[in-house]
Amino acid sequence: MSRGSAPEGTEPEGISAPGPDGFGESTRALRAGLPEPVQFQPPLPGPVFSSHYHLAGDPVGPYTYGRDENPTWSLLERAIAELESPGVPGAQALLFASGMAAVSAVLFSQLRAGDAVVLPSDGYQALPLVREQLSAYGIETRTAPTGGDATIELLDGARLLWLETPSNPGLDVCDLRALAAAAHERGVLVAVDNTLATPLGQRPLGLGADFCAAAATKGLTGHGDLVLGYVTARDPELLAPVRRWRKIVGAVPGPMETWLAHRSLATLELRHARQCANALALAEVLSAHPDVTGLRYPGLPGDPSYPVATAQMRRYGSVVSFTLDSRARAERFLATLRIVDEATSFGGVRSTAERRGRWGGDAVAEGFIRFSVGAEDPQDLVTDVLRALDESRC
Repeated sequence: MSRGSAPEGTEPEGISAPGPDGFGESTRALRAGLPEPVQFQPPLPGPVFSSHYHLAGDPVGPYTYGRDENPTWSLLERAIAELESPGVPGAQALLFASGMAAVSAVLFSQLRAGDAVVLPSDGYQALPLVREQLSAYGIETRTAPTGGDATIELLDGARLLWLETPSNPGLDVCDLRALAAAAHERGVLVAVDNTLATPLGQRPLGLGADFCAAAATKGLTGHGDLVLGYVTARDPELLAPVRRWRKIVGAVPGPMETWLAHRSLATLELRHARQCANALALAEVLSAHPDVTGLRYPGLPGDPSYPVATAQMRRYGSVVSFTLDSRARAERFLATLRIVDEATSFGGVRSTAERRGRWGGDAVAEGFIRFSVGAEDPQDLVTDVLRALDESRC
């Protein structure tokens, strides 16, 4: 068992149980979406670059036009469906040009003027922009914090519940089983942003969600070299309007980044295990540091989210957040780090960190640090962080 994982034999149902094939996570990630072997052909075919296909007669078939279908997409969509939803019959995935394209596709394909949607008040910083657009379309938006059960009070009469767990950047966790059950009792659809956890940390469809969306830009692909998003749904009929929205908007990925993403899945389990173990090790060290306040990591015993996280997550992600006493101190700390890049985004194999308040869209303190833990040697990483904390002190 790796650090940062649930104890063997106690993995939550629907999260890390073997799929129908009985294979473990690394085996499944290595083989996800691969076509049947063909003599003298590569295991993963190269990207298909084409805006059109030979199409005589009626336009019926798997590939008709480049905005609608691509063989390279098909393989990765199948792979993501296998990773996000083992044991969920009929689940399918759709690729998008970015995570926000995927998020927007679910929201704007499912909601109409007069509908109500429940959103997190502490979610990703682009959500306030989404709320403005939803309101402009005559859709009522209701908000509640991720932690706790205030969301349940807002469900009556809603069409869709949108959850983000763990939340970005605050790292609160909500009880997906309980909220999905409460929503479905009221006839409300449930969608979950699973970007931070990845399919190896949490599987929302197995916990009752109708949709799962994520930015594959981040932990799923892990190399910081592409922008991509996806949506999975447990019911193909629910996915049909999302597919139609993708066609209308044209928010489709290019074949090269799609192929790069599929290639990256081969190391997903290895990367994720190391990064989550490193994140826990760093969180443990930071928890004892006198200059650090507001430390959050869902896998750290004593974290407010730990009881819920351990019930539904197999691993707790690669992001640690904490606060230093001022903007100036946070900026000195970031500038002093040697093996950690000051950059936005998260989930990459190289550690990055940023003062999140510089963007202005999150309700965080000026000294708040979002730290994305990479796959470095853990002692090197801890040593660099402790040294930077000491040297940045006035």
